[in-house]
Amino acid sequence: MSGTEAAPLLSVRNLEVRYGDLVGVADVSLEVRKGEVVALLGSNGAGKTTVLNAIIGLVRPTAGQVLWEGAPIGGLPAFSVVGRGLALAPEGWRLFVNQTVEQNLRLGATPLRDRHREAALLEHVFAFLPKLKERRRQAAGTLSGGERQMLAVGRALMSAPRLLLLDEPSLGLAPAIVEMMYEKLQLLRDEGLTLLIAEQSVELALEIADRGYVIQTGRSVLSGTADALASSPDVQRAYLGIDGDEMPTS
Repeated sequence: MSGTEAAPLLSVRNLEVRYGDLVGVADVSLEVRKGEVVALLGSNGAGKTTVLNAIIGLVRPTAGQVLWEGAPIGGLPAFSVVGRGLALAPEGWRLFVNQTVEQNLRLGATPLRDRHREAALLEHVFAFLPKLKERRRQAAGTLSGGERQMLAVGRALMSAPRLLLLDEPSLGLAPAIVEMMYEKLQLLRDEGLTLLIAEQSVELALEIADRGYVIQTGRSVLSGTADALASSPDVQRAYLGIDGDEMPTS
């Protein structure tokens, strides 16, 4: 991990997102520094996806701040946010299903200022995720769940991001595919890419993360190093709803 004293690339401060009278996120704060892997943990419906969507510009915050390298980006359109070096790999079903794998990937390169980089980035993604090269002419809607998730990651990588946000990369996938997916994320980490991973799976996320944040019903409730959160009974209580006295001992 890079030095934790460095200024954060991304800061989210007291984020609130409302959909009319419905509160999607009430009060979430987090920071991500260059070279870190940060886990955003919470059960289904806790608000993880809303936080990522607010960061990337898909929804507009109603209160709080989203800062990228100290400059406010909350409320900017997604194309402007992606152009600054952030990219979101959503859940694998959020693809252009009637277009081919290669077409989906090339769409990910749309924000590039230097479009001459597109061919090299495409070959890099194909080398990193060779299954996508095998399926390059195939419609995205015909892919398996694991292949769709790979395509979501590959499409995000096509914008050459400095920060990659991942929304539930293990959701609905077979254990062997999940293991492969996290091996790929580890390789991205080893290459120096900064990652913010929203996950329900505490164990998976904290194995790769440097630090983590736990949110519950749209609010930040816990934060700390990955080791501290992995061993904390408070994570079990806040995240899983298990009383500390009920937790199994090893």
